[in-house]
Amino acid sequence: MSRNFEVLDSRATALGELTLRRRRILSLGKEVFEVQLGEAFLMSSLFHEVEEALAQLGLAELKGEDWDVVVGGLGLGYTAAAALRHPQVRSLRVIEFLAPVIEWHRQAMVPLGATLTSDPRCRFVEADFFATALSEAGFDAEQPGRLFDAVLLDIDHSPENLLHSSNAAFYQPAGLQALARHVRAGGVFGLWSDDQPDESFLQAIGTAFEDVRAHEVTFANPLLEGDSASTVYLARKGS
Repeated sequence: MSRNFEVLDSRATALGELTLRRRRILSLGKEVFEVQLGEAFLMSSLFHEVEEALAQLGLAELKGEDWDVVVGGLGLGYTAAAALRHPQVRSLRVIEFLAPVIEWHRQAMVPLGATLTSDPRCRFVEADFFATALSEAGFDAEQPGRLFDAVLLDIDHSPENLLHSSNAAFYQPAGLQALARHVRAGGVFGLWSDDQPDESFLQAIGTAFEDVRAHEVTFANPLLEGDSASTVYLARKGS
């Protein structure tokens, strides 16, 4: 196989064939890691500005110290790593459904694996984020009902473009209200979306949170020789 392209791992999962690959984009002189699930392109290390913005914008809303944070979706680790750059973060739980993704990080097969696994504040949890969000117990089975300062979600492509149809209930008012039970007063919910801001989804978030807004984050896309944009939704839980 060409040194410019290599499949590092490929596994059958409940959601389809999961593939981690590494390739060199000769025109850019860059080595890029990519994750694909079935026919869906999930993540590339070439584009991670919005994943980092999710943590930066979300945690900028918090005050005080000793924050407990949940990240839904590990991916290549950019949201989690950006959260850990904040010294106020006391604990970070990364909820990931796909066991191979956790293994890639633990085995340092991806660039940020060692960064995350070496930080004692960071814990990987193999679980269904959506099931735990909708449950009474919440995100910590050892401490049912535990509250968190921020929940940052980056799993589906958008509230309308889902990896699995079973996720749809989360994005409805009842699902968002269930999530809000696990967030401290004054805490934050943040969501990455690859679509433009959706007014109907903003209204749905507003049934569970306050101060709801959408930030369009623009980033350079060298493959298109121009800019691309994604959305970060932010909302605060009332006191």
